[in-house]
Amino acid sequence: MMQRMGMSMDGIEDVQEVIIRTPSKEVVIQQPEVAILNMQGQKIYQVIGGTVTERAPQREGAAAKPAVSEEDARLVADQTGKSLQEAKNALIECDGDLAKAILLLQS
Repeated sequence: MMQRMGMSMDGIEDVQEVIIRTPSKEVVIQQPEVAILNMQGQKIYQVIGGTVTERAPQREGAAAKPAVSEEDARLVADQTGKSLQEAKNALIECDGDLAKAILLLQS
């Protein structure tokens, strides 16, 4: 039915990450599934699943630290009994991954 309407869908194998870049942040999607829908000469990319993190935009030649929200830092601090600053530092060290930051502070 899709072929009759001039549509086709293909997948991209082994995608490691998709980055959506804005002037103020980057949304990084790790290990997503990506499908391409060709419809009347236009391509539509569909990104499904994966682990989503946000970070500050990367500057060329410099490693960027991930953006750490106050909400994330409070959650890590509450879960571990550590200070807000310790939670922020752990989140930066773990590239914004909440679970890794909590485990780091608990060990």
